[in-house]
Amino acid sequence: MTSGPIAARWFRVIATFEAVSWTALLVAMFLKWVVHAPHEGGVPVVGMIHGIGFVVYLLSTVWAAVTLRWSLPTTLVGLAAGVPPFGTVVFERRMLRRGALPAGTARRPAAPARG
Repeated sequence: MTSGPIAARWFRVIATFEAVSWTALLVAMFLKWVVHAPHEGGVPVVGMIHGIGFVVYLLSTVWAAVTLRWSLPTTLVGLAAGVPPFGTVVFERRMLRRGALPAGTARRPAAPARG
């Protein structure tokens, strides 16, 4: 197995994790600033998790870009996608539609319901 599918799958997982951690951080900030929850709404813990996820996303983007031979502009857009909430998922979906992520890294569709 070549490293292309591995880098692509890792990139997809980390892009999703980064978006989920963004969501958790937004919820924690809401709890801290709007609800005035105790313990700062979990912002310190969730913020650290999101920060680590962000750095790992940047590293996985560079790895995928080098391995899958993305252009420099595409790579820069991928790196910038980590800044706005949910940008990583939007970028990942765009790359999947463009065929820039190898086949076999897509999520498998749910099995049909038996009835």
